[in-house]
Amino acid sequence: MIDASEDVPDSEKLKLFCNVLVNICSERGFLMVRTVKDKVNYYNLAIVLAVVTVFYNFLEGLVSVFFGVEDNAVSLLGFGVDSFAEVISGIGIWHMSVNLKRVSMTGTGVMENDEFETRALRITGFAYYLLFAGLIVSSAITLYRGHKPVTTFWGILISLVSIVSMWILIHYKVKIGKGIDSQAIIADANCSRACLSLSVVLLIASLGYELTGYGGIDSIGGFAISYISLKEGIECFRKAKGDVACTCSGRCEKEVT
Repeated sequence: MIDASEDVPDSEKLKLFCNVLVNICSERGFLMVRTVKDKVNYYNLAIVLAVVTVFYNFLEGLVSVFFGVEDNAVSLLGFGVDSFAEVISGIGIWHMSVNLKRVSMTGTGVMENDEFETRALRITGFAYYLLFAGLIVSSAITLYRGHKPVTTFWGILISLVSIVSMWILIHYKVKIGKGIDSQAIIADANCSRACLSLSVVLLIASLGYELTGYGGIDSIGGFAISYISLKEGIECFRKAKGDVACTCSGRCEKEVT
């Protein structure tokens, strides 16, 4: 295994990093990397995307919960709480990306979930289960009472921003994963698709209420988000137990680099 940590001038490292970034932003980003240094830079970009995902979900959660409570919008509130659960999951992905880089550089060949990742998965799974239970109850109550949100304008706006953001993240995570032949990073992109589906549900529920004025649509959106949260919770516990290696709705063998 070539040591990628050999002495290289900072200017040269920056040049290599920029070349990889340009490569990813073009169609050539689908080509396999040819050098160890390129591979290191791809892993560095994967770590950057993981960090961006964590902070984006945190900000999205804050804004969504605030307006969900302010406007009595069940779907938006559930979406916001789900974003906070994604923060915990994202921290685990961040940690995984760092480990993938380490394993690739040390040449050990196989990476399995460590204690930190397993704990993060279990905490995230419990969070999804709590969200599922809370949304089922609140959605049922609001549907029974004929509750109507003050407005779902913010749900429409937040969901549109989220759809665009998640699409961009998925696009580049897939490029990086294919570039270094990393099934774990590609699986992380599949996890982002789950977030994308939540955004679509929020958009449909919010837009449906604004167009019809029927409050039940917001409650139905809450039921749909709770169902997706339940599936994500089950997936987290399966991954924590090792039943699946690294996938969100797709199979992925243990990482070999």
